[in-house]
Amino acid sequence: MPTPPHAIGFTLDPLDRLSEKRDDERFVAGLRDDPSTRFLLFVNNVPLFKRANGHDPLFSAQEAATLGAPLQTVFLGRDTQNRALFASSFDDGAPPPPEVEAIELRPIAMQGLVPPPMVSALGEARSMLDWHRRHRFCANCGQPTDSAGAGWRRICPNCKAQHFPRVDPVVIMLVTDGERCLLGRQPQFLPGMYSALAGFIEPGETFEHAVYREVLEEAGIRCTDVRYYASQPWPFPSSLMIGCFARAASTEIVVDRNELEDARWFTRQEVAAMLDGTHEQVLSAPKPFAIAHHLLKAFAQGELD
Repeated sequence: MPTPPHAIGFTLDPLDRLSEKRDDERFVAGLRDDPSTRFLLFVNNVPLFKRANGHDPLFSAQEAATLGAPLQTVFLGRDTQNRALFASSFDDGAPPPPEVEAIELRPIAMQGLVPPPMVSALGEARSMLDWHRRHRFCANCGQPTDSAGAGWRRICPNCKAQHFPRVDPVVIMLVTDGERCLLGRQPQFLPGMYSALAGFIEPGETFEHAVYREVLEEAGIRCTDVRYYASQPWPFPSSLMIGCFARAASTEIVVDRNELEDARWFTRQEVAAMLDGTHEQVLSAPKPFAIAHHLLKAFAQGELD
């Protein structure tokens, strides 16, 4: 399979995460105090940007201090300029300064308002800060937990349990039947948009088995020959999209209306028209930022052949 382009969102990770240094508190503190270090700042999971330079998400320690004490800080790693990068979250009680704007990460990423490496760093930061927000208490005994390991784990001071960030694996699959492929739409999609089917991997499943199960449950189609294509971190809040192709072993669609509004077969020509915005019924496909777009593009261009 071809190596997918970096147009897939959140896949161009520029950071040396220095995971072996996370428990070295003196080392991490030295990085935090270094004048070259920069901070990604979030309020309610929404990143902040300085307006003076377009959409600049990098703040100095002095600039970050104007927002008060952070709720949580995580060491992300070193960037290609050898600068340390941290992420900090803040209470929404105090509004940001006038020259600072809060913009949701999804439109920032979809519209290409910051370079792809920074989009990936912002995605990592959002996932980590959201994990801390959701896991303040020990799942074992219910007591408040403390951040440790430069923000990469939480420890319960009561029962000593350690808690680590979680990533939820999701399969997203394009099922093909010769010159056509299976697409569905959910009610929350934009009008006329169809995409590849997707679903969470359950405990005890391989991603191949999850593909078989999800396609059968959502569309009544049995499939086989699952092939991996590419993956995409998806920080809403913290999933990993595992992109696959599969071959249909049956073709009669039975839609699960609890999951999908519609599902149907599309020809290769229709998919190409949906991708370039010329479909005669004004049907569309996901934008290049999403891995679903690249699954459809590979099919339309005959890469699977």
